[in-house]
This record gives sequence, C-alpha cells and structure tokens, in this order.
Amino acid sequence: MSEQEWYFDTASGEVTQGKTSGWDNRMGPYASREEAAHALEIARERTKAAEEWDED
Repeated sequence: MSEQEWYFDTASGEVTQGKTSGWDNRMGPYASREEAAHALEIARERTKAAEEWDED
C-alpha cells in the first residue's frame, strides 16, 4: 500500500490518503486528492463511455 494513493469514501463523502475505510465504501486509488474528490464524476463518465461502447 502506498500512502501516496488517495481514495474517496462513499459512506462519508470524504477524501482520504491511504486505505482508511473498507473496500465496500472505498473508490480508488487515485493519484491526487483532487482526482479522488471527483471520483463519482469519473465513475459516471466511465459508465457512460462503457454504455456507448456496448451500444456500438
């Protein structure tokens, strides 16, 4: 585990450095605090891209 990695905690909505919550509430790792703060937006974008790919 690298302490340089950032995570988004879906239960609390907080960004944390390192694995501080269980896997079921943790999104990441991300390279920066800012990137982790946008975890839900990133997930939405990836889901949309995957759905578009599936339609093709």
